[in-house]
Amino acid sequence: MQRRGFLGGLAALYGAGAFGLCLPLGATPPHAGRDHANDWRWLQGNWNVRHRRLQERLVADTRWVDFTGTSAVWLTLGGLGTIDDNLMQLPGGAYRGLGVRAFDPASATWAIWWLDGRAPSRFEAPVRGGFSGTGGSFRGADSFKGQPIQVWFRWHDIHAAQPWWEQAFSADNGVHWEVNWRNWFTRTAAIPSPLPLQSDAPRDFDFLVGRWTVQHQRLRERLSGSNRWDHFDGTLHNWPVLGGFGNVGDNVMNFPAATVRGMGIRAWDASSGQWSSWWLDGRDPTRIGAPVRGGFVDGIGTFMGDDQLRGQPIRTRVIWSRITSRSARWEQAASADGGATWETNWISDFERQA
Repeated sequence: MQRRGFLGGLAALYGAGAFGLCLPLGATPPHAGRDHANDWRWLQGNWNVRHRRLQERLVADTRWVDFTGTSAVWLTLGGLGTIDDNLMQLPGGAYRGLGVRAFDPASATWAIWWLDGRAPSRFEAPVRGGFSGTGGSFRGADSFKGQPIQVWFRWHDIHAAQPWWEQAFSADNGVHWEVNWRNWFTRTAAIPSPLPLQSDAPRDFDFLVGRWTVQHQRLRERLSGSNRWDHFDGTLHNWPVLGGFGNVGDNVMNFPAATVRGMGIRAWDASSGQWSSWWLDGRDPTRIGAPVRGGFVDGIGTFMGDDQLRGQPIRTRVIWSRITSRSARWEQAASADGGATWETNWISDFERQA
């Protein structure tokens, strides 16, 4: 809950009336017919960020803390998704976090998830909303100290030289709001580049950073005795995040019937000694799929997780192998008997682009 940590005092504090938070406000849906692939293009690049947040939560605290940070933002999913990697110089030490965004055409809304670098095994509940004019509004539900709260993100002056973001919370279902965090952004580069890596970051996925051409083989039907495979190509652009304790890949797959996009998101949890690996499918951008978890031994990465197929529970296994400086293989298999037997259903061979 760090990014959404309830850092607020009362709305009347710190000039809260200037934020327009005295009345409940719902997310403004995007305009019909808008080119949503450009919704976040103004945020692409690298930024210096000036932060101001409240120290305490739900105690009418008036003590605000100022600190600096940096941010790197990439567009993904052909512009219908983004990744933003954040480094914040908190008074108690550096803090890293990852934002993931995806647009859902069915509801015409964006979902925004947050991954706390100190609790990297799960994503927080999303906020959802969209843009109108020069601002954006995003709302969602969460909890604080076991109590339900409403979460509200707002972006302002998004096309100005210094766009800014604020966060607020409500403990009474949106009747009153508490502002607890504001960020002011100053661009340092139009083309994003990774933030500095930490010296103690795991090196397991260093091989995957960069741009790749991919040859895919995918079983048409899983766990049904099928031996019919589709063959198609694609690309991957992967970059490190969370100081090297995570990495994100933007995938384009040229399926026989249509082009499909997706995001692979990975984060290392030092407490468990495991990587978590999630998939966000561009065809179902309302959710981030259940993770597989695991690690590398002798250059082979093995990751396991639970999933469902046709309403039945299955086990999923992912293996990374044949890793060189210019190539790698990824394989996915499924088991309907708890791992006693496995059926490989997808093989992807990676070749680094020059």
